[in-house]
Amino acid sequence: MSDVEDEAELGETLREILQQLRELNKKMDTLIQSSTGRLGVTASEIPPLENLKEPLDVVTLLSLPDHLRRTAIALAQLGKATADDIAKKTKRARAVESAYLNQLVRLGYVKKRREGKTVYFSVE
Repeated sequence: MSDVEDEAELGETLREILQQLRELNKKMDTLIQSSTGRLGVTASEIPPLENLKEPLDVVTLLSLPDHLRRTAIALAQLGKATADDIAKKTKRARAVESAYLNQLVRLGYVKKRREGKTVYFSVE
């Protein structure tokens, strides 16, 4: 095979992958829309990914459990925040958010930095 044929084959493979990702995205949107009422969450409470200040890999977000995903999305929207800031955004207890943020730190998705007595978290 020549380099031109290899590039053509690679291009076709990438187009197929892109099409499959688009179809998966449509299915995910349908699932989210149909399940938000049953989960006690309204669609307006699920932020669009375009509004995130820091880019988060979609695959990473989808691989996280729901409770960590909510925390990660809230943190990405705020950019840099304390556990209290995240708790206000997610409407969960500060201690719960602190534990979730520290789990994300241990997993390597979030950075933790102390300024005086205040601990700030930010997305990697």
